[in-house]
Amino acid sequence: MSNAFAVPQHPEPHSPRPDGHAEGVSDDEFRAVMSRLAGGVALVTAQEPALDPDGPGGEDAGMTATSFMSVSLEPPLVLVSVRNGSRMDDLLAEQPLWAVSLLAEGQRQIAGRFAMRGRLSDRLLFQDVAHTRGEFSGAPLVDGALATLECRTRQRVTAGDHTLVIGLVLATALPRPEGTPLAYFRGRYRHLK
Repeated sequence: MSNAFAVPQHPEPHSPRPDGHAEGVSDDEFRAVMSRLAGGVALVTAQEPALDPDGPGGEDAGMTATSFMSVSLEPPLVLVSVRNGSRMDDLLAEQPLWAVSLLAEGQRQIAGRFAMRGRLSDRLLFQDVAHTRGEFSGAPLVDGALATLECRTRQRVTAGDHTLVIGLVLATALPRPEGTPLAYFRGRYRHLK
């Protein structure tokens, strides 16, 4: 006689794979799947806090991000994911003000420059990138970007090997409202047709 109220049987959790992932998905499998998610490309920037409160700000830092998104309309919140222990993660842990430039199709070189590992110093990277300083953040805003935002960190959430930085949007601008975005798909920068 069957019991209609029997507790359903749950399969045993996956045993660890040779690559150490207990859930059954390797790094390569995860990257392959997520590379099929097309995304816009943004340059996240911040300026080191001034050593002297009355003096100029410190060095600029920049990071190419494809993991940038809107979170809330009321209040206006955005989120960027930064690798734990990276230069940008360390800077945003002490500097609450930062900016984002949504890159246009013709700004592929800027995206590549700020995405390089073992790259030049940030000072040299910004040297020939035309930009202005954000009124609220003091961070570089790339000239010719589709749109720009200035933000103040509201919350930091550790998520695996990244930190999710949620920022309140303080100011926005649309320098090129009719421009075409730079996109990232399957590990390469692309343009929309």
